[in-house]
Amino acid sequence: MKALLQRVSGASVSVAEEVVGKIGRGLVIFVGVANGDTEKDAQYLAQRTVNLRLFSDEVGRFNLSALDIQGELLLVSQFTLLADTKKGRRPSFTDAAPPTQAEQLFEQFVGQVRATGLKVETGRFQQYMQVEIHNDGPVTILLDSKR
Repeated sequence: MKALLQRVSGASVSVAEEVVGKIGRGLVIFVGVANGDTEKDAQYLAQRTVNLRLFSDEVGRFNLSALDIQGELLLVSQFTLLADTKKGRRPSFTDAAPPTQAEQLFEQFVGQVRATGLKVETGRFQQYMQVEIHNDGPVTILLDSKR
C-alpha cells in the first residue's frame, strides 16, 4: 500500500463539477492499494500519515504532525501510484489490487484516520476526480507499507 502525502494550505476534490471534499491546512493523501495488501498495511499507513512530522515549529523545523496542529486531511484513492513503467511507454497497473479489495482497504484506511478525531474528507472511489491542491512548501512525501 502506498500513500503520497502533500502538505497543503488548502485543497478540494470534485466529481462532475461538484465539490465532494474540501480542507484547509493539512495533508492531501493519495492512496494506492496493491495486490497482497492487508488491513495491517492500512493501519500502518494511517498511523504514519497522522504522526509524521511534516509541519514547521516556531523555528521552522519539521517537528509537528497533523495531529499536533489539528490538520485537516483529504484522502483520495489513486491506483496509478502502483504504476509499473519498466517496459514500453504505457504504464502497467497489474500490481494494483482489484477494485473490490482496493475499496475495502481504502475504507479501512479512512476509518483508521477518522478515528484520530481529525477532520477527514474524501474523494469518491473509482470516479474521475479533479483535485485542486495548494501545495505548501512544496512538501511531498511517499510512504510505502512494504518498506
